[in-house]
Amino acid sequence: MKKHILEVDGIRKKFNERVVLSDVYLKCETSEIIGLLGRNGSGKSTLLRIIFGIEAAADKCIRIDSVSKNNKNVLLNEISYLSQEQFLPNYLSVQKAISLSIDKESRKAFCEDEFVKSLLDKKISHLSGGELRYLEIKIVLSNPSKFVLLDEPYNGLSPLMVDKVNEMIKANSNKKGIIITDHNYQNVIKISSRIILIKEGRTHTIENNTELVEKGYLTSFSAL
Repeated sequence: MKKHILEVDGIRKKFNERVVLSDVYLKCETSEIIGLLGRNGSGKSTLLRIIFGIEAAADKCIRIDSVSKNNKNVLLNEISYLSQEQFLPNYLSVQKAISLSIDKESRKAFCEDEFVKSLLDKKISHLSGGELRYLEIKIVLSNPSKFVLLDEPYNGLSPLMVDKVNEMIKANSNKKGIIITDHNYQNVIKISSRIILIKEGRTHTIENNTELVEKGYLTSFSAL
C-alpha cells in the first residue's frame, strides 16, 4: 500500500498579543499515530484546527505528498477531524446519522459493532456523553480520508470504551495517518508511535519519556 505524507510547516498564530504557535513543523505518514502533547493553552487544538482549515494562520504551509494543500476545500477530502464539540445534530436518529455519514456498502459492518448495535433505536439527543463520543469517533475513523485528527477523543468514555476506541485507532492506522491529542496523556503515550510536544509555541520531537520530565511537561516518572 502506498504511503502518504502530511507535512505542516511555517505556522504562526497569535491571539491578541499572545503568541501561541511560532515555530511549528509536523510530519505524519500513513501507518503512524502521532501523539500531540502540551500544557493547557499550548496550542494543540488550535494546531489541529489550522491543519483542517477551519482556523486561519499566517504563513501556513500544508502539504500532502509534497503537494500544497492550503485550500481548505481540498483538505476536507483528505483529512477528517474530530473536534471537542459535538457534530452530530440532536434531532437525528442514530440510524439516520449513520446513513448520512457512512457509505451504503460499509453500513452493515459499521453497525455490527456491539456498542453501535445497542444505540440503533435511539435518537442522538438520548445518548449519554460517552455513547455520543464513541459514535462520533467511529464515524470520523470510517471516513475515506488519508489522515485523521482527533481532539480529546477520550472525553466522557468509560474504561471499556477507551479500550475499544484504542483498538479502532490502531486498526485504522494501518491505512491512515492519525494525530491525537487528549488530556488523558497516558492513553496518548500508550497508543502513539511517536510523540510531539508543543512548548512555548514550538514543536519538539520526544525520543523517550525522560524528555517529557526534562522539558517540564511531567513532574516525575510516576505520572507516566
